Amino acid sequence: MKYTIKDFIHIHLLNRKFPITIDKLTYSGYLRAKSARVFKITILAYLKDLFYIALGICSAAFGLESFLLPNSFIDGGATGISLLAAEIFNLPLYVLILIINIPFIILGFNVIGKQFAIKASIAIIGLAVTLATIQFPQVTQDKLLVAVFGGLFLGAGIGLSVRGGGVLDGTEVLAIFLSRKLGSTIGDIITIINIVVFSIAAYMLSTETALYSMLTYFAASKTLDFVIEGVEEYTGVTIVSVHCDKIRIMITEQLGRGITVYKGKRGFGKHGHTNDQDIIFTVITRLEISKLNTEIEKIDPNAFVVMNSIKDTKGGMIKKRALSR
Repeated sequence: MKYTIKDFIHIHLLNRKFPITIDKLTYSGYLRAKSARVFKITILAYLKDLFYIALGICSAAFGLESFLLPNSFIDGGATGISLLAAEIFNLPLYVLILIINIPFIILGFNVIGKQFAIKASIAIIGLAVTLATIQFPQVTQDKLLVAVFGGLFLGAGIGLSVRGGGVLDGTEVLAIFLSRKLGSTIGDIITIINIVVFSIAAYMLSTETALYSMLTYFAASKTLDFVIEGVEEYTGVTIVSVHCDKIRIMITEQLGRGITVYKGKRGFGKHGHTNDQDIIFTVITRLEISKLNTEIEKIDPNAFVVMNSIKDTKGGMIKKRALSR
């Protein structure tokens, strides 16, 4: 904000009656503009997350009702357990999805945080309500098509919900928790869980159904990875920003993650001018990517952020992070 000499005289006369300085006026306007920008970013982020979750619910519900459920096929994880229980005990699938995922939501609240638990609850309740109120038609009875396309739509639904910051299947939350306790990889734990699920399916249903269900799980997992752009269990994030200190505090205090700060130099311009710059590196789970991007956008929309997939980690704040807040 620029002031003329006339403005200075006018404000000086006002200060005799009202103790307001030019700095306070300028700072107050800056705070209002910053608050408005933060509010706008927050609202847009929530709307985007809700859109992804709603789209994921529709895709998953279509895959379940139009392909898997009418043909007695199952998937891996909590969804597979729900489908298996619905087939054995002849109970409504939407009821089982709610009941079986409740422990995972509670665990997610303790392991990841309140915001994740809220979004996961919205996603799972939304899926249950959709299954209870909307009847999708059966598309085909061909077992191969059911396995492939049922897994495709279910995996796409789970992947979209993950991009929205929630989950439709709580198995991954359990895997993250156990990996910190046991020191195993998330992939190994998910594999063990699914081996148990498919073994029970082979015994209670049939070997053929279990084999087709494994194909369904394979299609779902590959589609999920594709939807979330191939992100693995952990993601390494490198951040270059002029507001390095604020971003560092946000990551350590709000996300509860450890960081490494490198001393580097920035290069720009035709002559390669450089200046000293702190560079932040942290490792997060893929369920926290959405929140991290939103918080960085609030602090510095011009920050340079690079993300890369990490297969697994050992030590640090990923597996030694406190499980309660």
